[in-house]
Amino acid sequence: QVQLQESGGGLVQAGGSLGLSCVASGSTFNTYVMGWFRQAPGKEREFVAAIKWSGEIYSDFVKGRFTISRDFAKNMVYLQMNSLKPEDTAVYYCAADRNPLATMTRASEYDYWGQGTQVTVSS
Repeated sequence: QVQLQESGGGLVQAGGSLGLSCVASGSTFNTYVMGWFRQAPGKEREFVAAIKWSGEIYSDFVKGRFTISRDFAKNMVYLQMNSLKPEDTAVYYCAADRNPLATMTRASEYDYWGQGTQVTVSS
């Protein structure tokens, strides 16, 4: 059974940094697309960043501030968040897509999800 577990959320002041981690288990994830999404209260879940064998992709609102990376040997994916803003406050979710040809940005395409970790940025 595939499971994803996020960690690393918390409270940080605007301009600060946080690093999120996601550990995947139950399958071989080398060919999977791994992504991060977020959902703020009252808003829809939105794409943040994703990574696959050919590279990474970021949403416009995090480009230049966030970095996604993965460790194939450990089945881990990371999201380093710098220059955080209050509008980055949300629950952040790790997701995995079995299809290496997926668009990477659509939540509906992802097959597996973690339970989420809260990130709160104070002004």
